[in-house]
Amino acid sequence: MKAMETKLTGLLVIEPVLFKDTRGYFFESYNKKKFSEVYLDFNFVQDNQSQSDYGVIRGLHYQLEPHAQSKLICVLSGRILDICVDIRKGSSTYGEWESVELSAENKKQVLVPKGFAHGFSVLSKKATVFYKCDNYYNRESERGIIYSDNDLGIDWKINTEDMLISEKDQHHPRLKDADVNFVF
Repeated sequence: MKAMETKLTGLLVIEPVLFKDTRGYFFESYNKKKFSEVYLDFNFVQDNQSQSDYGVIRGLHYQLEPHAQSKLICVLSGRILDICVDIRKGSSTYGEWESVELSAENKKQVLVPKGFAHGFSVLSKKATVFYKCDNYYNRESERGIIYSDNDLGIDWKINTEDMLISEKDQHHPRLKDADVNFVF
């Protein structure tokens, strides 16, 4: 595995080592021992998977402490634009965002640590997203930031008329009004 740092401290893009031959390919998408040696020691306890059509925007989601989740995101089929926003008060990059294109073809992964809001837009006809979490889902601590927050200015790479957004995700507050309890 090769990890690349981003402009947001703690947010990593991971490229697995791919073994190809005439039969196809093989790679380790996760190996706890190797991951712990190179990165941090996460104890992933829940796996989630979603399938979405072109234009779907999911996010921006997070859970408050003590139920916050670190996530390891990958795409099993299709292509997405993965978005992470630093919401750790005191961070020099608070309120900044990073985007990474993840696809079944490039096999990149994003390690999203606690203290980031996360979302993605679907750039292909369909996409299947898989992610590991180091804490369980907790409805009471679930929060979000509106995808269209002008202060963030996120380019989701989807035309406005093609965006498909859940009712819930259309009513999240802007970051400046969001309930956030992360400190850098």
